[in-house]
Amino acid sequence: MGTLDAMPAAGPDDLLLDRQLCFALYAASRAVVRAYGPLLDEHGLTYPQYVALLALWGEPARVWTVGELGDAVQMDGGTLTPLLKRLERDGWVARRRDVDDERRVLVEVTPAGWDLRDRVVGVPRQLAGRLGLTLQEGIALKRALEGVVAALES
Repeated sequence: MGTLDAMPAAGPDDLLLDRQLCFALYAASRAVVRAYGPLLDEHGLTYPQYVALLALWGEPARVWTVGELGDAVQMDGGTLTPLLKRLERDGWVARRRDVDDERRVLVEVTPAGWDLRDRVVGVPRQLAGRLGLTLQEGIALKRALEGVVAALES
C-alpha cells in the first residue's frame, strides 16, 4: 500500500469530481438510502427511523437514554428528538423522564415496536440482494467502510 509521499505531485486533475472518493461515498450513501425507501415505506418508516429502531432492537433488555441512542446512530438531539416523537406517536417506542435524573429521557421499544421488527426482518436481505454483492464482498465492503469511519474519527 502506497503513502501520499510516494504519489505524484498534486495537480488540477486531483480536483475532478469523478476522482473524488468523498463524492463516491456520498453518492453511494444516497443511493442506499433511496433503495431503502420503498422497502420501508410499506411499514410506515423512514430510513432514519429504521436506523434508530435497529439500535433499539439490537439490545432488547436495554433502556436507552436519548443521548446514548444519538451516539449509537450518530444523530444529534435536534434530529433525534422529533424522530423519536414520531416513533412514539406511531406506537413503536415509549419515552419517559428518568426518575433518578429528570434531565434524561429514556427510550424503549413497545410491544407494537417489537411486532414491527418481526415485519421488517427481511429488509436487510432485500437490500443486500439489490447490491449484487456476494456475502464475502458485502462483508469486505462493510469492514472497509468501518475502517474509513475509524480512521476519520481517530
